[in-house]
Amino acid sequence: MEGNALAQFVPLILIFAIMYFLLIRPQQKKMKQHQNMVEALRRGDQVVTQGGIVGKVTKVKEGNEIEVELAEGVKVRVIKSTIAQVLSKTEPTES
Repeated sequence: MEGNALAQFVPLILIFAIMYFLLIRPQQKKMKQHQNMVEALRRGDQVVTQGGIVGKVTKVKEGNEIEVELAEGVKVRVIKSTIAQVLSKTEPTES
């Protein structure tokens, strides 16, 4: 009787394992990559926000925001996590 009960749970366990490897794990990996990208933002990087706005990072502030220049003299504060993509990276300056 115990072997029969265990055999009924094997398909359920397999379904959870498949869900983990096909859905949950890749999503966690993508979130970690995004977090690393956001942490690596530097002044001079050209970025795209989730709203589709392209600009250049002019200042990386303490906390969770950066200052992005959209056009000459037009600067906005943006939450770091809303950066969708980094188009071009600047080389680190030796100071």
